[in-house]
Amino acid sequence: MAIFKVEKMSCGGCVKHVTKAIQAIDAGAEIKVDLATGLVDVSPEPINPQAIALAITQAGYPARISNSQ
Repeated sequence: MAIFKVEKMSCGGCVKHVTKAIQAIDAGAEIKVDLATGLVDVSPEPINPQAIALAITQAGYPARISNSQ
């Protein structure tokens, strides 16, 4: 699993945009979003987590890989 810290998510629409961005990189990913903390869990461990962080950021939600497990 990879965990991403994502900014500017505030509603279900944001979750859909973030999910779509992740699935464009990894169509089979299982995605769990916690709006309260801004954390997004992606399972299984993605091959290229940096590409996922970039895709989320390009969708308008600044993202970085988080060390929080």
